[in-house]
Formats: sequence, C-alpha cells, structure tokens
Amino acid sequence: MSAPAVLLERPPSRADTAPTRRRRAARRFAVLTSAVAIAVGAAPAAAVTDLYRWAGTDDRTATDAIVVLGAAQYQGAPSPVLANRLAHAHELVEDGVSDTIITVGGYQPGDITSEAQAGKEELVADGLLRRQVIAIPFGEDTAESMEAVAAVAASQGLRSITIVTDPAHAARARALATRHQLDAHVSPTQQGPGTALRGPYVLRESAGLLAVWLDRGRSRD
Repeated sequence: MSAPAVLLERPPSRADTAPTRRRRAARRFAVLTSAVAIAVGAAPAAAVTDLYRWAGTDDRTATDAIVVLGAAQYQGAPSPVLANRLAHAHELVEDGVSDTIITVGGYQPGDITSEAQAGKEELVADGLLRRQVIAIPFGEDTAESMEAVAAVAASQGLRSITIVTDPAHAARARALATRHQLDAHVSPTQQGPGTALRGPYVLRESAGLLAVWLDRGRSRD
C-alpha cells in the first residue's frame, strides 16, 4: 500500500506579498493625510472661535493692574480708538477692578511723545492721579508691548492684569500675556471706535493668535 501523498504549500514569495504591503502603506498614508488635513483645518477654526470668545468677555475680576494697549496718537492727542480704550479703563477703575493703570506703546516716526505717555496724560486730565498711571513707552507691536508690561509687572510685584484693547485683539493680547506667566483677564471695549468685528480685522487677528499658539508650541520642544 503506497503512502498518502502529502501536499506541500509553497511559502509566499516577496512578489506575492509586495502588493499587500503597498496597499497597507497606501491606507496608512491616506489616514495620515486625512488627519493632517483635519488638524490644519481645525486650528484656524479654533483660533476664530477663541477670538470671538474673548471679544465678548467683560471680565471685571479685581486685578493688580489694568493694561491699556497702545493705539495711534497725534502729537499727544489720543486717536479715537486709543481714547475709547482709555475711557473704558477709567470705567474699570471706578468699578473697583484696580487702582493702577499701565499704558503701553512706543513712538511712531515723527512723534514727539509715545502712545503710553499720551495715554497717561489723557487719564490724568480725566481725573486720575498721576501716581495711579504707569506709562511704558515701549513696543512697536503687541508682542513687544506685552514683554515690556511683563518686565514692569515683575519689578512692581504685579501678577494679575486686566487687558483693555479692541474686541478682535483681546484673544491674541491675552495669549501673549499668559506666555509671560501673567494672570491675564480681558475687558475689551464694547462700543465706539475700534470695536467692529470686521472680516479683515478678524482674519488678521485670528492668524496672529494662531502664530502665538504655534510659537508657544515650538518653545516647549
């Protein structure tokens, strides 16, 4: 009686498995591409959402100082936008948020005074005591201004601040302040010059906020 035949299966060759590996790699690439696309789309949307969140915030928690971010001034006369911010800051003093106001902002070409000093003089003329207002005449942009504020705050023992600026600008200003370990609250102006949430302004500030987030992420690496 002859022994039963044994069928031996041929092990798969590289040629047989190559298509399977390629399909798996293609699927992984597709998943990765989709995830990146979702992340790229979600980040700007999150920035816009955050912008609108802080634009509508009127936080009147008591803090160590109220910070008025600079805007244009004309040889000592605050522009309508800056005057609106200063008036709002004065209102916060009257509401007991803080007795101290910090005005910040540097010089533009041809200026005889800084945005910070113009703001201080306006507040003093409006009834505040000169010692209540700290003018920091530095900062060509928000990042530089907030860095200067953080340095003065540290020297004065000020840990919490209330930021006064335009609504669309509040989220980015707050993000920059928290990057300097400041306990930052926001109370942007809600009516008058500078308060309109217009498309170009919103897009510009959303992009700026996203840049702050990305820069902070890189600094942690």
